Amino acid sequence: MRKLVYYVAVSIDGFIAGPGGESDFYPEAPDMVEHLRAELPETMPTHIRPHIGLDGVPNKRFDTVLMGRGTYQPALDAGVSSPYAHLRQYVVSRSLPDIADPAVELVAEDPIGLVRRLKAEDGDGDIWLCGGGVLAGQLLPEIDELLFKRYPVVAGDGVPAFAGQFRPRPFTPVETLTFSHGGTLTTYRPTA
Repeated sequence: MRKLVYYVAVSIDGFIAGPGGESDFYPEAPDMVEHLRAELPETMPTHIRPHIGLDGVPNKRFDTVLMGRGTYQPALDAGVSSPYAHLRQYVVSRSLPDIADPAVELVAEDPIGLVRRLKAEDGDGDIWLCGGGVLAGQLLPEIDELLFKRYPVVAGDGVPAFAGQFRPRPFTPVETLTFSHGGTLTTYRPTA
């Protein structure tokens, strides 16, 4: 069965973006960037892939991306209606009136039902939960793996990795890679 994987950048204090959606405060490290390009090339937006040597590089892990409106909106603001054209794209939003791009499917209700249908499909590719925190909070019971890029910075405020009801769910770290700037990439799986 396909897995739902929440792969996201996060600050030390648990924020995935600043209060205005900022993400430019995350410090870069060449070794982290190279690792992500090699292992998760499909997580790079389609319109920048040719500029970073990933044009035509096949997907390695994910074949589907799921995002909330807050995650999708910056692409729209930049004039990009299909940010991950090399993946099947779903945007979960009750406030977005419509999506003009046929490559992106708008889902207004029942994100858990959507994820369950996607998981039941045949295929080897996993489902990438790209963000944001409200959607991750709604889908917490369905998340099969967390893949957190933790950057060595405190944001102080912003969009939390998970927003919503208080409902603790334990996860166990199964692998951590550390990069030159002190940032990490940690894989967590639900504790049995």
